[in-house]
Amino acid sequence: MKLYRLHEVQNLPISMEKAWYFLSDPKNLKTITPDYMGFEILGGDEKKMYPGQIIKYIVTPVMGIPTQWVTEITHVKEGEYFVDEQRFGPYALWHHKHFIRPIENGIEMEDIIDYKIPFGILGQIVHPTIVQPKLKEIFNYRQKKLVELFGEYKN
Repeated sequence: MKLYRLHEVQNLPISMEKAWYFLSDPKNLKTITPDYMGFEILGGDEKKMYPGQIIKYIVTPVMGIPTQWVTEITHVKEGEYFVDEQRFGPYALWHHKHFIRPIENGIEMEDIIDYKIPFGILGQIVHPTIVQPKLKEIFNYRQKKLVELFGEYKN
C-alpha cells in the first residue's frame, strides 16, 4: 500500500481566536477552494466543528465529473487543531490534520494530509502527473486566498 503525504505551513498575521473562528466553520471551505472545483456543501455545516460531525460535499476535481465526498471530523481540540477523515469519496484514504499555533505577530497554520490513491498501480502512475500537482494547486490557491482575506505575514 503506497501512502502519500502533503505537508503545508502558512503564517498569517491574525489572532488564534480569529484563525480558529474562520477555520472551524465548515461554510468557509468554499471560500478557500478554487471555483473550478465546483465545491458545494450538501449538509453537515449547520454547526461549528465538533467530533463526529459528518459533512457532505460535491466537488468536480477532474474533467467536470461531479464527485460526492463525505468527511467526518474525528478530533477537535478547541482553538488548536482538528482532524477530518474521508468516509466516502475520491481517495482510498484521506486523513487531514489542521494545526494552529501562536507565533510572534500571528499564527502558524499547518496542514498534514496522509492519503492513498485508489486503483492500485494505475493510481500510483497518475499520482505524480495528475493528483499531486492538483493538490498542490489547490493548496497554493488556499494560501493566496487566506493572504487576501487576512493579509500577508511579516516578521
